[in-house]
Amino acid sequence: MSEKKRTLLVVEDDPALQKQMRWAFDAYEVVTAEDRESAIIQLRRHEPAVVTMDLGLPPLPDDTAEGFALLDEILSLAPDTKVIVLTGQHDRENAVRAVGAGAYDFFAKPFEPDLLLLTIDRAYRLYDLQMENRKLQMQHARGPLSGVITRDAGMLRILRTIEKVASANVTVMLLGESGTGKEILAKGLHEASPRRNERFVAINCAAIPENLLESELFGYERGAFTGAVKQTPGKFELAHKGTLFLDEIGDLPIALQAKLLRFLQERLVERIGGREGIPVDVRVVCATHQDLRAQISNGKFREDLFYRLAEIVIDIPPLRARDGDASLLAHAFVQRFAADNRRGALGLTEEAAAAISAHQWPGNVRELENCIKRAVIMADSGRISADDLGLSAPDEDFAALNLRQVRDEAERAAVVRVLARVNGNIARAAEVLGVSRPTLYDLMNRFGLKKDPL
Repeated sequence: MSEKKRTLLVVEDDPALQKQMRWAFDAYEVVTAEDRESAIIQLRRHEPAVVTMDLGLPPLPDDTAEGFALLDEILSLAPDTKVIVLTGQHDRENAVRAVGAGAYDFFAKPFEPDLLLLTIDRAYRLYDLQMENRKLQMQHARGPLSGVITRDAGMLRILRTIEKVASANVTVMLLGESGTGKEILAKGLHEASPRRNERFVAINCAAIPENLLESELFGYERGAFTGAVKQTPGKFELAHKGTLFLDEIGDLPIALQAKLLRFLQERLVERIGGREGIPVDVRVVCATHQDLRAQISNGKFREDLFYRLAEIVIDIPPLRARDGDASLLAHAFVQRFAADNRRGALGLTEEAAAAISAHQWPGNVRELENCIKRAVIMADSGRISADDLGLSAPDEDFAALNLRQVRDEAERAAVVRVLARVNGNIARAAEVLGVSRPTLYDLMNRFGLKKDPL
């Protein structure tokens, strides 16, 4: 049974052009409308992901007022729909105005069907990506790790690990570069644990001066030092029965490391100026971007404390190592910040998405989030460009993304590598590759590989 064609709504009052577009876009189920009223009826009936529309519509086909009214109505009823506007040959002003109002793209009449079809295909791909992103958000919407948006296999394994260890009363150490989302994961671990109804208390060990950090963590008694006018509990006490997140634990002063180790061993807090230990039931989760083993070798971090904190260690990969996550997160941030700033329907151009995928993001998710937030505020039209992001659009070859080509390259590399390992022994190579000898010969013929021993 053939796959059902996707619906494309064409709003055009010229019957001859309607017929031409039906023929040119036969890969889609083309639904036509000749005016604003019929277009809205078809939009409600078919809910197309992509619409092409002429700005000059009856009853005043020489004026654009009806076209802009229809564009506003479409985006109001179906904000995710990608609208491609068709304009006159020299009507660039209205074309730019339409894109600023939320249209996906514009084309001048007369148009090249192949070029317009390429734009339609790209619009569908963008729509599919946004729908996938929304689906992922909904899947996590009620979960403890709702702040994490990913489809990378490594990150998904990390999320499963966090869900597994959440119920265990163990100390967890999160390792990763700055901006990778360590605090979000720590909060997710807390929300997935039996302590979820108690407090989650976070403190950045690198952001507080050393002379104040001890009192912040452990608290102090009245009169313990100048300015201590009242008894004040520390973060450990505030997190009683909950979770304490120690961010940048690698910057904890060596003197406080000894006091933290003693707490972890005895589970008693002694305030500054106090004489008695206070029992505290708290789960400790810590994080750092530093290499703690190197810190141990340099004498900057206690080895015994490291093993107390590292009962469970989770390495978080940088954003550049997460396949597809940069684009996925970018689309999610665009939606969030567009809503926050009342920008309406706002999206990324394909060049902007490619630039995001190609960028290395040394600041990871935090850098990407700030970049998108700035672009949403500064963008002049309904689509964010690579220039708005401050990134260079890469010279991306879509042929390199062809699945058949990628599969052929992978198969050829595997055959060459195995033949080299077995010194050209066809029977052994076929066994290692898990194929029959005739299949291996066919692969070698296809890839132009010699049958002689290598």
